[in-house]
Amino acid sequence: MVGLFSYPKRHLKKLIKDGEYAEALDFGKNLESKFSKDSDFLFIMGSIYYVLEDAKKAIPYFERALEIDSNDVETLILKTNAHLSLQQRDDAIDCCKKILKIQPDNFEAHGLLEKLENI
Repeated sequence: MVGLFSYPKRHLKKLIKDGEYAEALDFGKNLESKFSKDSDFLFIMGSIYYVLEDAKKAIPYFERALEIDSNDVETLILKTNAHLSLQQRDDAIDCCKKILKIQPDNFEAHGLLEKLENI
């Protein structure tokens, strides 16, 4: 049981891997004060909310993660998808542009940006 407390993010990831999203969310909320400046933790929490189809709650986690590491393309991609699920076209376009600044050859971001700008 010592490992659980020594490596709480590892336990959080295991819960997610096992499909225990509600339990992972509860566990993560208890860790939040300790990991509030950890972009990986914030990404994980945002991802849990996104998987649970609560994009509105996911976005602030992605934004906090990006404040710590603004070049995290994986976080930007999920944030883009969260904005799309909430029909926030302009925010999704902004995310695509940020992705392309970091990875100019990102095929998915190019395609999505082109599609969104032509709506």
